[in-house]
Amino acid sequence: MTALASTPNHLARCTPVARSSGDTPPRDATQAAAATSAEEALSIGQEMAAWRISGYGSPEKLEPVRRPMPQPATGEVLIKIEASAVTRADGMMRAGTPKFARLFLGLRRPRHDLIGTCLSGRVIALGPDVTRFAVGDQVFGEAGLTFGANASHICLHEDGVLMPKPDSLSHAEAAGLSDGGLTSYNFLNNIAGLKAGERLLIQGGSGSLGSAAVQIAKAMGAHVTATCSASNLEMVAALGADQVIDYNREEALQPGADFDVIFDTLGVSSFAKAKRALHRRGRYVCPVLSLALLGAMMRTAKFGGRKARFSATGLLEPKILRSMLDAVIDLCEAGKYRPLMDRSFAFDQLIQAQHYMETGHKRGNLVVVN
Repeated sequence: MTALASTPNHLARCTPVARSSGDTPPRDATQAAAATSAEEALSIGQEMAAWRISGYGSPEKLEPVRRPMPQPATGEVLIKIEASAVTRADGMMRAGTPKFARLFLGLRRPRHDLIGTCLSGRVIALGPDVTRFAVGDQVFGEAGLTFGANASHICLHEDGVLMPKPDSLSHAEAAGLSDGGLTSYNFLNNIAGLKAGERLLIQGGSGSLGSAAVQIAKAMGAHVTATCSASNLEMVAALGADQVIDYNREEALQPGADFDVIFDTLGVSSFAKAKRALHRRGRYVCPVLSLALLGAMMRTAKFGGRKARFSATGLLEPKILRSMLDAVIDLCEAGKYRPLMDRSFAFDQLIQAQHYMETGHKRGNLVVVN
């Protein structure tokens, strides 16, 4: 086995910010006037830039488009996007995989034809009755199933998955919080029910989910083993993993390994393979839904001590997601978690960024910046 002892993870402490699903930032007459001025500045004829999916397929199915500037409706804010994430989930949506997902996305092409879910930016205009945000606020969040985050502007409802951006995080870092940080927290805390002292295996420890999961699991008091390629061993150990395995040299799913939780961040394994390495009451959790995983979930829900579990994190109620993001930011403020960044691409290089994402070799988060 290729293993490295963990090294201290010296993460910068985030500057505390006021945030909560119910927080209402103070607003004065100056802010209100700025809101009015900003809205008036959005004159007819102004446009936003975005990326359209012309049909399911490769990154070449993406094409740049310009559309009328969106106008914030009641309860909505208009955001000037500074950075947006390029995620594996976005790539699967673009490709229309797994194919049964097209029942929800659109049979022949996505019914919402713009791409991108996670973003960070600045509020530049308010619709009527907005109370949680003011013009000039730095925010991050996700667009959900309406997509459209890989764009220059977007309108989101203030009660959606939208949060004040921590001051110490760049827009590029904050854009990844709703992908790796939020999803990993949900799977470890809520789906797996990971407890202090339990043994966790993370398959894919160097990606956006895996790098977040290593840090979050250590903060929860778990003993963390993670898999990655040889080139990423030291990096994953530096994030806090107690043991790191080169998946090209050793199989982590050894019979009798007795892991309490296996978090398959990429769907590279299966419950059938993982159960031999699970404790008799162990849990296999995976964010990549397949028919095999669905079948395993149904079987293990009724029979056996070992369980297979899945969650569509992005489909949870915004109030629940905001609460989890609060917990993720708390970890950041405590110096226990910081999004790992791979590289940034210019906005007009989204096709190249999608190709790079599909290589499977990215380390942490990938973003496009405006």
